[in-house]
Amino acid sequence: MAESVYKVIELVGTSTESWEKAAVAAVERASKNLRDLRVAEISELDMQLEEGKVRNYRAKVKVSFKYEGEA
Repeated sequence: MAESVYKVIELVGTSTESWEKAAVAAVERASKNLRDLRVAEISELDMQLEEGKVRNYRAKVKVSFKYEGEA
Protein backbone atom coordinates (compact mmCIF):
# COMPACT_ATOMS: atom_id res chain seq x y z
CA MET A 1 0.00 0.00 0.00
CA ALA A 2 1.35 3.42 -0.94
CA GLU A 3 1.99 5.94 1.81
CA SER A 4 -0.51 8.77 2.07
CA VAL A 5 -0.84 12.00 4.01
CA TYR A 6 -4.16 13.40 5.17
CA LYS A 7 -5.02 16.92 6.25
CA VAL A 8 -7.57 17.63 8.98
CA ILE A 9 -9.69 20.76 9.16
CA GLU A 10 -12.40 21.76 11.60
CA LEU A 11 -15.77 23.03 10.43
CA VAL A 12 -18.90 24.16 12.25
CA GLY A 13 -22.24 23.09 10.80
CA THR A 14 -25.54 24.54 11.99
CA SER A 15 -29.17 23.43 11.86
CA THR A 16 -32.41 24.65 13.37
CA GLU A 17 -33.52 21.01 13.72
CA SER A 18 -30.78 18.78 15.19
CA TRP A 19 -27.09 18.17 15.85
CA GLU A 20 -27.14 15.36 13.30
CA LYS A 21 -28.36 17.70 10.57
CA ALA A 22 -25.75 20.27 11.64
CA ALA A 23 -22.97 17.68 11.25
CA VAL A 24 -24.34 16.55 7.87
CA ALA A 25 -24.45 20.18 6.69
CA ALA A 26 -20.74 20.59 7.49
CA VAL A 27 -19.76 17.40 5.66
CA GLU A 28 -21.94 18.09 2.63
CA ARG A 29 -20.51 21.61 2.29
CA ALA A 30 -16.94 20.32 2.63
CA SER A 31 -17.57 17.71 -0.06
CA LYS A 32 -18.33 20.48 -2.57
CA ASN A 33 -14.81 21.93 -2.24
CA LEU A 34 -12.60 19.07 -1.06
CA ARG A 35 -11.79 15.82 -2.82
CA ASP A 36 -11.23 12.44 -1.26
CA LEU A 37 -12.92 13.04 2.09
CA ARG A 38 -12.06 10.15 4.38
CA VAL A 39 -13.28 10.63 7.96
CA ALA A 40 -15.51 13.05 9.83
CA GLU A 41 -15.33 13.24 13.62
CA ILE A 42 -17.69 15.28 15.76
CA SER A 43 -15.51 17.07 18.30
CA GLU A 44 -18.10 19.25 20.04
CA LEU A 45 -21.84 19.86 20.14
CA ASP A 46 -23.45 23.05 21.37
CA MET A 47 -26.51 25.21 20.88
CA GLN A 48 -27.15 28.88 20.21
CA LEU A 49 -29.85 30.19 22.52
CA GLU A 50 -32.18 33.12 22.12
CA GLU A 51 -34.58 34.21 24.87
CA GLY A 52 -34.16 30.86 26.60
CA LYS A 53 -34.95 28.79 23.51
CA VAL A 54 -32.73 26.85 21.14
CA ARG A 55 -32.07 28.90 18.02
CA ASN A 56 -29.49 26.64 16.33
CA TYR A 57 -27.79 23.33 16.93
CA ARG A 58 -24.06 23.49 16.17
CA ALA A 59 -21.67 20.63 15.50
CA LYS A 60 -17.90 21.11 15.30
CA VAL A 61 -16.69 18.50 12.85
CA LYS A 62 -13.10 17.51 12.06
CA VAL A 63 -12.89 16.36 8.45
CA SER A 64 -9.89 14.60 6.92
CA PHE A 65 -9.01 14.42 3.26
CA LYS A 66 -6.06 13.23 1.21
CA TYR A 67 -3.38 15.91 1.09
CA GLU A 68 -1.96 16.45 -2.39
CA GLY A 69 -0.26 19.85 -2.02
CA GLU A 70 3.38 20.83 -1.76
CA ALA A 71 5.15 20.00 1.51
